[in-house]
Amino acid sequence: MRWVGILAFWIAIVTCTLQVARAQDLAPRAYVITPLRSNAVIVSYAYFNGSVLVNGAAPITGATGTYNVQIATYYHGFSFFGRSANAALSLPYGVGTFQGDVSGEHQQVYRSGLLDLNGRLSVNLKGGPAMPAREMMKWKQKTLLGVSLRVVAPTGQYDPNKLVNWGANRWGFKPEFGYSERWGHWVLDGYAGAWFFTTNPEYYSHPAPAPQTQKPIASFEGHLSYDLKPRLWVSLDGNFWYGGTVSVNGVENTATRQRSSRLGATASVPITKHGSLKFGYNNADYSQFGGAYQNVSVAWQYSWLGHPR
Repeated sequence: MRWVGILAFWIAIVTCTLQVARAQDLAPRAYVITPLRSNAVIVSYAYFNGSVLVNGAAPITGATGTYNVQIATYYHGFSFFGRSANAALSLPYGVGTFQGDVSGEHQQVYRSGLLDLNGRLSVNLKGGPAMPAREMMKWKQKTLLGVSLRVVAPTGQYDPNKLVNWGANRWGFKPEFGYSERWGHWVLDGYAGAWFFTTNPEYYSHPAPAPQTQKPIASFEGHLSYDLKPRLWVSLDGNFWYGGTVSVNGVENTATRQRSSRLGATASVPITKHGSLKFGYNNADYSQFGGAYQNVSVAWQYSWLGHPR
């Protein structure tokens, strides 16, 4: 049953975290490949405390929140024209309290409900052919290049008459290019991508909801991780994103342009042959608009191999 341990190792280093329609993701080893027919179920909990991004057009100042998001994710690895590929689908649910000054008056609100459904498709371009688990036991990673597409669907809780919503009421798309290089116990990752958004036709606005648009957000991310032993690793994480100016009813608000970065750390710890725990922490290193919050997360993952056809 040695292949069970190999599978658990490769699945454990896949991160399926969710940052709904934003560029603040910190996901080490996101382009490291897994065996054919690999599967995983991930249940994660993320705690956030700090400023809240309300896209700047609503009459809110000093917006902060203390909230948590629980995410259920299913991951599957497969072959795409002979290259290693994988797909993941995540459904998040959030609970939290938010406060801020609305038109000069301090208010507080509690929200619970579904966030937007999130899916990701990733395909290896170089260094990672599709392989069954037995072949992967002999394979050594060197340079990996890949591409991915993340899609966020407008399925979350949304009311155009409320200032605070879990859902964005629009589609989000993030194409990304990924690089991963291994030197012994060390792994270096780098990603470059951009978020693109459709129009929210009913954004909160006085006296009635109005169309809201947002310019693309460029995103850059880097990770340096180290294997302490098989399936046990730690990582230093950082990112930077820029853009995202918001317009409501055709009027652009230049103060909503984002320019921010985050730093953090991640650790993955095996607990059984099929299971692992992942811990993460990150905080704002620099924030011009939005993103100045702390995030603590923990995820449990169970992985297995499907039967050969």
